[in-house]
Amino acid sequence: MSKRYLALIAATFVSIIYGVTFTIAKDVMPTYILPFGFIVLRVGGSVILFWLIWLFLPKEKIDRNDFPRIIAAAFFGVAFNMLTFFKGLSLTSPISASVLMVTTPIIVLILSAIILKERMLKRKVFGIILGLVGTAFLILYGKSVGDATNANLGNLLVFANAISYGFYLIVVKKLMEKYSAFTFVKWIYLFGFLMVLPFGFTELQAVEFSAIPVDIAWKIGFVVVFSTFLTYLLNLLSMKELKPTTVAVFIYLQPVFATIFAIGLGKDELNLIKIGAAILIFSGVFLVTQKKK
Repeated sequence: MSKRYLALIAATFVSIIYGVTFTIAKDVMPTYILPFGFIVLRVGGSVILFWLIWLFLPKEKIDRNDFPRIIAAAFFGVAFNMLTFFKGLSLTSPISASVLMVTTPIIVLILSAIILKERMLKRKVFGIILGLVGTAFLILYGKSVGDATNANLGNLLVFANAISYGFYLIVVKKLMEKYSAFTFVKWIYLFGFLMVLPFGFTELQAVEFSAIPVDIAWKIGFVVVFSTFLTYLLNLLSMKELKPTTVAVFIYLQPVFATIFAIGLGKDELNLIKIGAAILIFSGVFLVTQKKK
């Protein structure tokens, strides 16, 4: 199996994990942990895991001139990315937030054309539009808008998060071309942890860990180990072989896997709209991920 196919499989696993996380994280927040406190816990746990694994791997020295790029990746990919999304989600409806999040591949496509001088192939543009249409149908159909305390500000923050993640994919691509993922990701998360700590330290202190049920503790562990540590690592490994636009389009798969997981738990049901939306999304991903002959 080629490295490209392995990278595509890794990106697909990231979408599956995020899709499952949507259901799992809802059971944790805000009943047991408030959003910013949960971010500190997620990032802090991942820092420990990344540094522990690094101890057993071949050492690679980072050029001092690359640290500003690593700090920028920590800001866009960890701190600003997570804080704006969780805060925005608390102010707007989940449906609005989900629709805004799937603009990320389009943002990445535009940023790649401007910054990386990547050609905007018609096939990729068409694939992204197909995925966007399918995801919008999947998220919006049969859903209510829900309560939103400050929808305008919330939507603005979620959109800022989408732009932030787009910048992260562009910034980190240059690091992937020079180093192995384990060499710099530990630094990204360390700097990211220092950035989010002032925002979530008080909320984390307020958590009564002794009162957390065992099943919730397992779900917290899942979010830290799989939804944070493993997903970021797999994303970085997939970017070793794939372009940022290709990695970004896998965001469209997340609502599909979230729906499948919800149906499996009996919390949702299958209908023609969902089947049609899934076909559109997978068709879009197929068009974007096909390598130019």
